[in-house]
Amino acid sequence: MTTGLKQLKNMNYKQLDNLAEAIRWELVDSVSKTGGHLSSNLGIVELTIGLHRVFDSPKDRILWDVGHQAYVHKILTGRESEIHTLRQLDGISGFPKRRESPHDTYDAGHSSTSIGAALGMAAARDLKGENKNIIAVIGDGSLTGGPAFEALNNVENLGTKVIIVLNDNGMSISRNIGGLSEHLGKLRTSSGYITAKRRVRKAVQKVPGVGDKLTEAIINAKDRVKYALLSGGVVFEELGLTYLGPVDGHNIKDVVSILEQAKNARGSVLVHVITQKGKGYGPAEDNPDLFHGIGPFDKETGIPFGGTKETYSDVFGNKLLEMAEEHEEIIGITAAMMDGTGLKECKERFPKRIFDAGIAEAHSIIFAAGAALEGMRPVVVIYSSFLQRAYDELMEDVCLQNLPVIIGIDRAGVVGQDGETHQGIFDLSYLLPMPNMTVLAPADGEELREAMDYAYSLEGPVAIRYPRGKADLSIRKEAFAGKNIRIREGKDVEILALGTILGRAVEAAVILKTKGIDAGIVNVAMVKPFDEKVVNTKSKLIVTVEDNVEAGGFGEMITCLYPDKKVLRIAWPDKFIEQGKTEELFQRYKMDVRGIAERIEKEIEGKA
Repeated sequence: MTTGLKQLKNMNYKQLDNLAEAIRWELVDSVSKTGGHLSSNLGIVELTIGLHRVFDSPKDRILWDVGHQAYVHKILTGRESEIHTLRQLDGISGFPKRRESPHDTYDAGHSSTSIGAALGMAAARDLKGENKNIIAVIGDGSLTGGPAFEALNNVENLGTKVIIVLNDNGMSISRNIGGLSEHLGKLRTSSGYITAKRRVRKAVQKVPGVGDKLTEAIINAKDRVKYALLSGGVVFEELGLTYLGPVDGHNIKDVVSILEQAKNARGSVLVHVITQKGKGYGPAEDNPDLFHGIGPFDKETGIPFGGTKETYSDVFGNKLLEMAEEHEEIIGITAAMMDGTGLKECKERFPKRIFDAGIAEAHSIIFAAGAALEGMRPVVVIYSSFLQRAYDELMEDVCLQNLPVIIGIDRAGVVGQDGETHQGIFDLSYLLPMPNMTVLAPADGEELREAMDYAYSLEGPVAIRYPRGKADLSIRKEAFAGKNIRIREGKDVEILALGTILGRAVEAAVILKTKGIDAGIVNVAMVKPFDEKVVNTKSKLIVTVEDNVEAGGFGEMITCLYPDKKVLRIAWPDKFIEQGKTEELFQRYKMDVRGIAERIEKEIEGKA
């Protein structure tokens, strides 16, 4: 299947339907081998074909919110032959990347940014006197994020034209919640409003010479019809957008027709498209959450490869469930990641005490602060790279007030194949400077459970960081109780191993022993406040090893604590880390077992 954009524009609708079917099965085949975001892409096949049929990319700018649904776009814009490298080391990204193609107009990976970026592009277009369309494709889940609302609020004020395509599948990753989701549900069945609106427009156009006066006269009547039919009104039109839809997003002819209307409209337009996540592949239709972001799987059965060993997210969720059963003041909060963060069972057991704030990380933290002030013990669980969006709220609302809020930082450290936008390697650098914040980094699943108990015992904010993946056991001599634990003694080198990197440090010490280098190891689960007494300052070299960027991280903190000691900091370099399997990235940057041993040996020998 090789289809260029020019060929796409000349196909008849039967051929386009066949193309959609072929793309759908190519997606299933490819993602079953590489892993990736399958259900969101299966749901947007016909819409993507329609967008490229109507608009002229890359002259016309198409922005994909989050961007995990751009696989079809990549296939249609010349990257079909590379789709087998999707999310692989040095392969094509699972998100739009401007370095890959001129058709990728905006690097995305976090939600709710497309409308704001589209407005910026449209303003630049107008200032330069250019003639091109700016189209933001945003899901109903992403529309719950604050930046999307801020951008919508700015549309009418700017007076420019953008086309917003609302891909409404009723989901973000988990099922959508909130007033906006309910509003969209009403719009999906509001054909009466659209019909009435068209009749009014036609009637006005038939009256020669007085159309403008009639239009002004019927505004109030139109609003009454709108509110009567929708019980709350079309919020988008109140914000200065012309609302078109809803339309069946799996009918290419209808999609093309409504996009043509949007293209020819004078002002900004919102096109409401109804799609089904996982469309056309039974297992993904039945379980769209699972296939939102999935590893390799058997395409015949839809069963993932790799077994069912407990993940760190599972450990956190199961332990939180135990704690919630014992302490009724504990509440759980997540930002549209109920399944991904392991809170699904908690929600089922305590439906009134587990809250999904939507894709709104900043709001989640403020919500937690308010609850803590009223005597609750909030536990907020957010992916590391998404927590960046709530930096100010962590500082001002939680730490400044010294509130007992526990932050579960899921996917801390390098996460692998989602690449630069999702690597959780910055949280230590922005958490460590926050006054009142306690930072914990357990080494394995059992220590994570112990760390959660310890966090509950404190009266201030606590952040617990843990990685993506299976909760393997490491070598620990005693349970965590708020202090760092020495794993082994050594006179030459003192290795301070932070969190789950402990296992690599232990194996590296074995290699060093064969080189005549005696390495001591400390399991650093208590990152802040740090107990300086645990460190053997008589060793020739202190080595810090962390799954975080070097800049501002744990290693820099140790360098400041021991200004007279030689410190080797092993961490991620000052750059955005590319996609690839986690172990491939550790090897590339010499942070795997052998790399750690070699770097320490060179430092000891003065060859670094």
